[in-house]
Amino acid sequence: MRTLRRTGKSTIGRALRRLVVSAVALLACACATPSQDFAREAHALGFASAIIEGDPFRHAVWFAQVDEPADALHVYIEHDGTPWIDVTRVSDDPTPRTPFALELMAHDRGPRLFLGRPCYFDTRNDAACSASSWTHRRYAPEVVHSMASALRAFLAQHPYRHVVLIGYSGGGTLAWLLASQVPQTRAVVTIAANLDTDAWTTLHRYSAMTGSLNPALQPPLPSTIVDIAYVGGRDDNGPPSIARSFAGRHPNAKIVDVAQFDHTCCWIERWPELLESAIASH
Repeated sequence: MRTLRRTGKSTIGRALRRLVVSAVALLACACATPSQDFAREAHALGFASAIIEGDPFRHAVWFAQVDEPADALHVYIEHDGTPWIDVTRVSDDPTPRTPFALELMAHDRGPRLFLGRPCYFDTRNDAACSASSWTHRRYAPEVVHSMASALRAFLAQHPYRHVVLIGYSGGGTLAWLLASQVPQTRAVVTIAANLDTDAWTTLHRYSAMTGSLNPALQPPLPSTIVDIAYVGGRDDNGPPSIARSFAGRHPNAKIVDVAQFDHTCCWIERWPELLESAIASH
């Protein structure tokens, strides 16, 4: 019986220690910032990380298999995250609470890079950043220029012949704007993107994106770049009407309306086949 009692106390002690460790872990998670949560998720998915200097911003990046021999690099750009807390209060950390482009990248294979937006993640306190960088000016010329500069710096170290730019929601808007500034770009693939930002803000009665670029009003992409826009037929955030408005000014863009999808369903689950279809077209 004495042995049984000692074993029981030991078991109870171990259980209590596990409870304490679990409680501490839960408290740590509860206190973590969105940037820390995002980084933890990226590392859990097996991606390495770095900070790359752009101009004038710095950019957090995550990547995988970039030293493997391959012809093309897939570059992913995340959605707008949380620029506003509500209609009047600006968020102090716009980093997405729910990674989406990151999950798309996890369903991809081969060399791939997640290119962080300026002032998101752990760069939001940089001197060049202000609240306008993730609110009204989140698609501004300086944002696009800096992301292009950071990507070119990465490509100088990892010289891929071709780049496929992939962006989800507002990240798709930036991917499209980046395409003409990166000479290696052979395709831009957007998913549920607000490619006509004027039509998008009017639809939702948002304040105008003063200082930002609107893809619908930009010159067409070079004919060497394949332009594919996936849109969900049930998407009430970036509905097909936004894509059609964009396509009215960019007739070379291929709009792919997936009737049963909305803004979030079911892009991640179907991403491997959607990406293969997009790549096969160029």
